[in-house]
Amino acid sequence: MDLTPLSRVVSHALRHEPWLYELELDDSGWVSVDALLAALRAEKPAWAGLSEADLSRMIEQSDKKRHELRAGGIRALYGHSTVRKLMKEPAQPPAVLFHGTAPETARLIREEGLKPMGRQYVHLSTDKVTAKQVGRRKAEDPIILHIQADEAYKSGVPFYRGNDLVWLADIIVPEFIG
Repeated sequence: MDLTPLSRVVSHALRHEPWLYELELDDSGWVSVDALLAALRAEKPAWAGLSEADLSRMIEQSDKKRHELRAGGIRALYGHSTVRKLMKEPAQPPAVLFHGTAPETARLIREEGLKPMGRQYVHLSTDKVTAKQVGRRKAEDPIILHIQADEAYKSGVPFYRGNDLVWLADIIVPEFIG
């Protein structure tokens, strides 16, 4: 089974429009695996035999850790654009985080700060390689912004762990962006 289309549909269902799949996310973004499997099976006849093991394999083989399976539930770890903001547990970030963006956008970000735009949170990377990979979605040669996360955190900016490579924040003001 090609897991890429499955991953795309699961991401869409858990990040952006769960109502289209008749799913109800809890406050932390969890939905039962059984409910998701039923929705996926109804979505595409080829997925009639889809199982939790297939979802687990999809997560394990992904180049990025986007989803989490636990105790009969599944959720997207970050990237949500749903109207109701999901609750995240605040955590102390690494001292420096990175954000890759297009050159023309970098100037605006340095002036106005990083905002979540159509997402619930600002996405930050733990390393320059990941930030560059993310930034390439916006530009062939992205600018990598350095975020003084430790200073921002000490000044009261809440951060949330997305996964090993991604941290989230509500907003980053210009004074912490280099």
